[in-house]
Amino acid sequence: MINEMKKLSPSMDEWLKEAKKNPAALQEGMFLVHNGVVRQTPKAKVRQGIDDGSMVRGMEFDYDAAKVDAAIAETYKMDGIFHVRVWLNQGKLELGDDIMYVLIGGDIRPHVIDALQFLVEKIKSECVTEIEQK
Repeated sequence: MINEMKKLSPSMDEWLKEAKKNPAALQEGMFLVHNGVVRQTPKAKVRQGIDDGSMVRGMEFDYDAAKVDAAIAETYKMDGIFHVRVWLNQGKLELGDDIMYVLIGGDIRPHVIDALQFLVEKIKSECVTEIEQK
């Protein structure tokens, strides 16, 4: 059952301050943040070019915490990655609401970009349930 109440979004300033206090931060040359939000355009139109004329009005969103934790653990095994933090919303979301935040810290740009791409894709494809409300 999807929780009715969405969560309060985290502060990226606070997340970055915390990450930089960690001793591992001395090895990090880059942090990247991903912020996914509920958009009006349906996923099928954006990803596959299928336009049925509908627009998204909101979304029901939930996730499997154990699968997310496993995805985070897998990301830490990637070359040059020293910091991973994920926040996922839950419940009935409205247009413009935050769906997820992912923060990745690592040694060099290619490692951090690869890790962000890997983790966001893994979360989206294996860990969450998204039901667009049209």
